Amino acid sequence: MTAKALAIGISMALAGLAGMATPALAHTRAVQCKAVLDRPGEAPRGPSTILVSHEGKVLEIRDGFVSVDGAEVVNLQTKFCLPGLIDSHVHLTSELSPTGRLDAVTHSDADWAMNAAKFSRQTLMAGFTSVQDLGARGEDAIYAVRDAINRGDMVGPRIRAAGQTISASGGHGDPRHGYAEAIAAALHRPAICNGADDCRRAVRENVRQGADVIKITATGGVLSNTAAGTEQQFFDDEMANIVKAAHFMGRQVTAHAHGKGGIEAALRAGVDSIEHGTYLDKETVALFKKYNATLVPTVLAGATVVEMANDPDGFLPPPSRKKALEVGPQMIAMLRMAHDGGVNVAFGTDSGVSSHGDNAREFGLMIEAGFTPMEAIQAATIVAAKHLQMGDSLGSLESGKFADIIAVNTNPLDDVTALEDVTFVMKGGKIYKNKP
Repeated sequence: MTAKALAIGISMALAGLAGMATPALAHTRAVQCKAVLDRPGEAPRGPSTILVSHEGKVLEIRDGFVSVDGAEVVNLQTKFCLPGLIDSHVHLTSELSPTGRLDAVTHSDADWAMNAAKFSRQTLMAGFTSVQDLGARGEDAIYAVRDAINRGDMVGPRIRAAGQTISASGGHGDPRHGYAEAIAAALHRPAICNGADDCRRAVRENVRQGADVIKITATGGVLSNTAAGTEQQFFDDEMANIVKAAHFMGRQVTAHAHGKGGIEAALRAGVDSIEHGTYLDKETVALFKKYNATLVPTVLAGATVVEMANDPDGFLPPPSRKKALEVGPQMIAMLRMAHDGGVNVAFGTDSGVSSHGDNAREFGLMIEAGFTPMEAIQAATIVAAKHLQMGDSLGSLESGKFADIIAVNTNPLDDVTALEDVTFVMKGGKIYKNKP
């Protein structure tokens, strides 16, 4: 055999092996959509078919309605498809209610886990396939639910969990406000800290327990039962030590922060993101950009607490009612200023304050603050995926990323409230919801 003939034979054999390596059965599903917003920020595709692998990943997207030998056809030919949504701020183990203060001293971790199981399912069915849980009642519960979902034992979104919120003693994240001392002692958490060294300990303890991200209360907040305002509560050296310890251990830090001084102190300390950001101004916007930090605005939480505070039969204690009426009305203007100033914004709702499953109501509030529908969807996909350090696997429908696909009846780029009625949910290639 000549060298040329040998080369041709080897080439043909390799070609045959290559064909064997990608059999038709590698495609488990062919999802046929009327339109696909595969890369939010770019124009949507027309009629398309998303091919999904056995591993629950996107293989490719082909133009038109096609079928592949061995692949199940999922007919969404009248639907608009897009990537699964991401909520960067939820609290899955609880939901604000008249019994909340009693629940804090009567619920076990098992009770909180049962809550999280229910609320996780509601969140997934609303089209949110990944979330960041930022402070849980019963931190062992949220870790158990996170891990059960990852194993496939429970239905819910992927969860990146903070566990305990790190708070200054008496601060917004301290759960002991308003209880008798004997009960307060039982509610003490290792994440409550005082002084720079003690706060460093609290970070390390959170990481030991299983935290994926570190959440701190840099300022006061609305729902803590104390008249301590909404400004800075950690000292600068405490926040700096928290951030340094977290970054040493490979964890991002996000800061609950309302007051301007507290937001700016947290940004200067090096936090990666700010939750709420209510009283930011032009100087604060400049600091966001200087430190390349992300804002998670949670405007829905602001609207929700205002509704509760204005309810004559409501259950908010007087300090919370007062703060709700001060903070809530500021949040649309805050987000408008951040948007106009070019701050990086990731979608987040603070669900648990608002009802789980209503997460998509945040989109309409973002439009009110000046976002286009495309920008709002980007915030809940591309931007949020990067914020959660999962941009290589979430946020768009591209080859190799998780097949997290949702569908709605009408084009959300025309009316973003279409996302409040998700009719189809696939997460990791598995269908969880498919209604006409």
